[in-house]
Amino acid sequence: MPELTERQKTLLLLIIRDYIESAQPVGSKRLAEHYHINLSSATIRNEMGALTEMGYLRQPHTSAGRVPTEEGYRYFVSQMMHNAELPETIQQTISHQFHQSRADMNQWMTLAASVLAYQSQGVSVVIAPHAEQSRYKHVELISTQGRQVLMVLVMVGGEVSQQILTLAEPVSQERLSQTASRLNGLLAGLPSDAIAALPTRSDALDQDILTLILQDMRRTADPVSGEIYTDGLTNVLSEPEFSDSDEARRALKLFEERSTLRDLLARTTTNSNIGGLQVLIGGEGEWEELRQCSIVLARYGVPGMATGTLGVLGPMRMSYAKTIPTVRYVAGLLSDLVNDTITGE
Repeated sequence: MPELTERQKTLLLLIIRDYIESAQPVGSKRLAEHYHINLSSATIRNEMGALTEMGYLRQPHTSAGRVPTEEGYRYFVSQMMHNAELPETIQQTISHQFHQSRADMNQWMTLAASVLAYQSQGVSVVIAPHAEQSRYKHVELISTQGRQVLMVLVMVGGEVSQQILTLAEPVSQERLSQTASRLNGLLAGLPSDAIAALPTRSDALDQDILTLILQDMRRTADPVSGEIYTDGLTNVLSEPEFSDSDEARRALKLFEERSTLRDLLARTTTNSNIGGLQVLIGGEGEWEELRQCSIVLARYGVPGMATGTLGVLGPMRMSYAKTIPTVRYVAGLLSDLVNDTITGE
């Protein structure tokens, strides 16, 4: 796109700020009177026309003012992404809420979803932290009845998974315990890729259990497979953009179909850095149900150990100046809490 002049930059940012607050098209007269710009209405109209031709603004109706396009919002976000700060008083309030809560991961996730929804007035989503690469700690094999066996798999970091296995034939508890003991000695501390590289076991039961262990470890290492917490669904429904219930239904369908939400998060945050922010505007041409929305996302946690994702969904005219620093701040808080839990520091 053509380079904007300083005057065009100023006008574009003012138009977007005004539209975010009012949800009404912005005209040249309002800009001239409300913001005391030392420009004539005619000059402002000409510049608004240029910004429209460049794709940053659009005119809903011939006689109406202008509203931002997706490109306009992207420019706005790029200008304030690194400068937006959460007021110190709000930071203190949020920090106090977390440190007053019990040292419980489930409570932290619920609180994070609540804080994000309240501060942004959008819909929040928080995915609990998950091991980036599972490391084996130990397995227990418990005979239940007939050919069924309960496998309890524990990973380094404390994550536990359980599943009922149906073996080809009944196996005594003594043999199951021996198998578990051999595998615990062989696999202790190993990540899934190292376990996959091990030679095939000569004992058929050992090999069968090892294969199941590897499958379980790979499944639990999915970066967006943690439990999902959401809050603030009614916030979006109250916005004028979603007075048409079909638009709201399409956007909120993401939170009903968790597999779609996981796919979006996996495709947008898996390769991002801890604390790094991503802003998706209008579905970025990939998610039709989000064409009226924006999402601010961030990863949190401890690199190489355990990470999660959090974010806020709202209308495209969301208050980026508040939502972006709120998401960034809560992600930083959760990173510190996860680090304390893992390291004990």
